Amino acid sequence: MSSMNPEYDYLFKLLLIGDSGVGKSCLLLRFADDTYTESYISTIGVDFKIRTIELDGKTIKLQIESFNNVKQWLQEIDRYASENVNKLLVGNKCDLTTKKVVDYTTAKEFADSLGIPFLETSAKNATNVEQSFMTMAAEIKKRIGSRSNSWWC
Repeated sequence: MSSMNPEYDYLFKLLLIGDSGVGKSCLLLRFADDTYTESYISTIGVDFKIRTIELDGKTIKLQIESFNNVKQWLQEIDRYASENVNKLLVGNKCDLTTKKVVDYTTAKEFADSLGIPFLETSAKNATNVEQSFMTMAAEIKKRIGSRSNSWWC
């Protein structure tokens, strides 16, 4: 197919959405660059990273953007995205066991009520960071099959 990009088989665009200070940019840095900093300055607007992964023998380019305000963006996704868009609720900072803002059970029940999977992560110690992005990539790849090499997910 002449329109295919030789650098990758698929391009998946992922959005990280959530309130300020929840660690979206730190998750992004941990996944894309395998780095973490305690002194990260609050992101203004949009944070953006790209990482290419291998999955089931295919090269997948992940274009990841970070946004604030999870509820507003979930409404926008429900309004404008295809109804079968993949979603994953991530509870970050699971390393702060005594300082959790939302406990595991509450977050899991919320995710279940939306019909989406839930994972706890820590950008600080890398718990489930790789798994969360790989889970999304695998779910998207499974959903689209071989229909196209680029989708807004």
